[in-house]
Amino acid sequence: MKKLFLVFAILLLFLWVKPISAIECDGNPPSGADKVTEIQQYIDNCNQKISSLQGEQTTLKQTISTLTSKINLAQGQINQTQAQINLLEKEVTVLDGVLDTVNDSMDQLEKIYTARVRESYRRSRATPVDLLFSTNSIGDYFNKLKYLNTVKNKDQLILAELEKSRVDYDQRKTDKVTKQKEVEKLKAKLVSQRKTLDAQQKEKQNLLTQTQNDEKKFQSLLSKARAELEAIEAVIAGKGTETEVRDVKAGEKIATVIQGSSCNSSGSHLHFIVGQDHSVKNPFNYLKSVDFENCSGSSCGSGDGDSFNPSGSWDWPLNPRIKLSQGFGVTWAINNTWVRSIYSFHNGIDIISNSADVKAVRDGKLFRGSYSGSGGCALKYVRVAHSEDGIDTYYLHVNYY
Repeated sequence: MKKLFLVFAILLLFLWVKPISAIECDGNPPSGADKVTEIQQYIDNCNQKISSLQGEQTTLKQTISTLTSKINLAQGQINQTQAQINLLEKEVTVLDGVLDTVNDSMDQLEKIYTARVRESYRRSRATPVDLLFSTNSIGDYFNKLKYLNTVKNKDQLILAELEKSRVDYDQRKTDKVTKQKEVEKLKAKLVSQRKTLDAQQKEKQNLLTQTQNDEKKFQSLLSKARAELEAIEAVIAGKGTETEVRDVKAGEKIATVIQGSSCNSSGSHLHFIVGQDHSVKNPFNYLKSVDFENCSGSSCGSGDGDSFNPSGSWDWPLNPRIKLSQGFGVTWAINNTWVRSIYSFHNGIDIISNSADVKAVRDGKLFRGSYSGSGGCALKYVRVAHSEDGIDTYYLHVNYY
């Protein structure tokens, strides 16, 4: 009976004792150089949570939860980098001490070796005949000869130890330089990670400010974004209502950017698209280098924004200086904001300029168009059908000229 009771008690213990759970992506991440494994586990869990949440961003709560997880992830990465820096700096400090010790050892060995060299040099001038006549007996002669050989062997050992110390010193010095370079790289990485954290925190705050933590306002925001996407895709597919206007030349004014908010746009900007056969192409492959400011990331000039790498020959549709607010393809906004729940690929570029004049980038035929979709308003645009290369360029959120 006692044995049965003991087995029963152990089973109850296993049932009631809560197992140690993994470090979840909630609250503050672990920190400290002694918690590298825990930090990595926290980061992995954050990535898993973000991946699962990104497919569910249909409510404000889920979107805020995703942004919170990204903030936690960024903080976890910062803690991980800081822990690596702390470990390396400790290793550099240890290496400093080792280098000092090895250097002192080398100094002592050099002094001993120098003294031994002088003594060996003095003794080397004595010939075997001199040694023989300076001894009292054959036994004394062999003892002195043995002593000289012993001294010679010790000299060789000191020389070998000195060379070993020098090699060790060089290696330790190389290790120190390598680790110091790693520390500098990690510090630069830390700066970038902190910018990412700041951007995530600002985005979360902006979303809360826009919606005032109100689900209805958030759904209205989503509806407007979906309506814009629907309208733009319809225009590219040729579903807009268009009127042919005239032939135009490259550089000729064809429209003006609408100032302020308008249909499917929350603020002044030109959405510029390059298309062919109802599919989009990267505008940067056609536009030439220009004076610009990149504001497509966490802030203007932050360095974390979308690529701005024009390599073509076209003049820009707006006068320089160009301000990029969103690039082409998988953009910073898609990776870091709620727009990911609307689209996963940006089909053009969003740009701003001090001038509202919109100009044709190539010779062609000008069309004025609009599309009225589920948003309940008419998105206005102009299209230029190029006369040379079979490409169409679209200029959205504009007034006709």
